[in-house]
Amino acid sequence: MAKTIAIIGASNDRRKYGNKAVRAFAEGGWKVCPVNANEDEIEGLQCYRSIADVPGPIDRVAMYVPPGVGKRLLPDIAARAPTEVFFNPGSEDENLLRTAKILGLNTVQACSIVDIGRRPDMYPDE
Repeated sequence: MAKTIAIIGASNDRRKYGNKAVRAFAEGGWKVCPVNANEDEIEGLQCYRSIADVPGPIDRVAMYVPPGVGKRLLPDIAARAPTEVFFNPGSEDENLLRTAKILGLNTVQACSIVDIGRRPDMYPDE
């Protein structure tokens, strides 16, 4: 069974890493759940308004939002009890990471795309 990832900050803009992650994880065989309150669909996948709306268990969360936004979302993420939360470059700061640890989240500071054996430059901007 495919693992499920919620990509918070997923985007329809193919230049953004939140879009490249959607494509990379889908290509890697994951069940991808894009999360963006302003979109209905991303790369042909249903987009969810919040992580609370994502159905079923979530194995991994990948963050592609600024730290201030991410911090507000942490309680909802913790309620879903993902195995790990990837804070991609630029999505983390000390305060956010401290709060995530207090909430019991297993945090990883790294590029989630690289973690699955892919590179962002494999996904064209157009």
